[in-house]
This record gives sequence, structure tokens and C-alpha cells, in this order.
Amino acid sequence: MTSTDTRHDAVQHAAQALIDAFASNNTDAYFAAFAEDATFLFHTLPAPLLSRAAYRDVWAGWQADGFAVLGCQSRNAHICLQGETAIFMHDVDTHVRFGDQESHSSERETIVFRQYGARWLACHEHLSVKTD
Repeated sequence: MTSTDTRHDAVQHAAQALIDAFASNNTDAYFAAFAEDATFLFHTLPAPLLSRAAYRDVWAGWQADGFAVLGCQSRNAHICLQGETAIFMHDVDTHVRFGDQESHSSERETIVFRQYGARWLACHEHLSVKTD
């Protein structure tokens, strides 16, 4: 196995761990997948979030309002290695609950991972509306 294959596998594993933590509503594991200085750009929010702590504050507010992730499916994943950075793109179908209302969404997501020693952590996430 080449170094590129090893990095690709490590990024794929990091992405799957992040997705699994999100899908199982495991808040601590989900946020542990992000670097402290990670940034977030979500079409559902009026402005970018410029740190993991800022996103976690928004998440805590959602949870206080009855938010929970009920499921998440990743499809059509692609990983592009760029040195110590990797770009993970996929289509994502999410099932969430806000209070007593459940909703499903189909979106596209890009997660940029950066190598921190032996770990790959997400350093940017961009979620956008899927138009097709």
C-alpha cells in the first residue's frame, strides 16, 4: 500500500467516524472530529461559524429546542488529497427532529480535513442545498 493509499484510507475513516457520530446524535464524538479552529458554512444559517466552539453553541441551542439527529446517509463520496489537506465531498440525506417535528433533507456537503499529527480532523464544513 502506498503512502497515498494510507492517507486516503485514513481520511475515509475520519469522514466515516464524523458521519457516524452525527448520525447517532453523539455530540461529543461529533465535535471531537473537528479542529478547534474549524469553520462552518451552512445554508441554513445567516452567517458562517468561525470556530468549533461557535458551532457547538449553536448546536446546544438547537438541542435545547428539541433538536436530535435521527439518521444520516452518505452517498457518492469522493476524496481529493492535497498534501496535508484532504477534501471530502458527498451527498448527504439527513433525518432530524426539532421539537415534535421531523424533517428529511438531501444536501451536498464538502468537509475539508487536515492532518494533525497522526489524526485527520475536519477544519472546514460547507453544507449546501442539493438542486438535482
